Amino acid sequence: MGANEAFIAQNVRPREYLTFRLGGEEYGIDILRVQEIRSYEAPTRIANAPDYIKGVVNLRGVIVPIVDLRIRFATAQCEYNDFTVVVVLHVGGRVVGAVVDAVSDVLEIAADAVRPAPEMSSVVDAGCIVGLATIAERMLILLDIEKLMTDPAMGLTD
Repeated sequence: MGANEAFIAQNVRPREYLTFRLGGEEYGIDILRVQEIRSYEAPTRIANAPDYIKGVVNLRGVIVPIVDLRIRFATAQCEYNDFTVVVVLHVGGRVVGAVVDAVSDVLEIAADAVRPAPEMSSVVDAGCIVGLATIAERMLILLDIEKLMTDPAMGLTD
């Protein structure tokens, strides 16, 4: 198999996505970016941080910024309850926590099941949306979590 054939095979192979809820919407991110899932604990607030950066937590000696994706995506309600979790991600060479309403499951999604997202104005840069997938009546918005978290607008990079 040549290099081009290997590239094509890699891009048509099904990928696994961790799915989670933000308000009434369901999202998916590449499972390979997920380090762990933790229950929500109030972080230490950082002065002058954007409202969606809730603060930082000490995770086994590593200081991890916590981003509430519900606030970043302008979700109507942001309740902290027993279902609220932090998805700990490894993106851009660092560890970041993302607060979500609830984690659903891990789904394997074939590349040909992913459709491009329509062009429209959004709170999230369209370049951060990989596409949309419909799985048994569920519409998933697939995110490029690496691109989203390392976007200069997030304020997590230098």
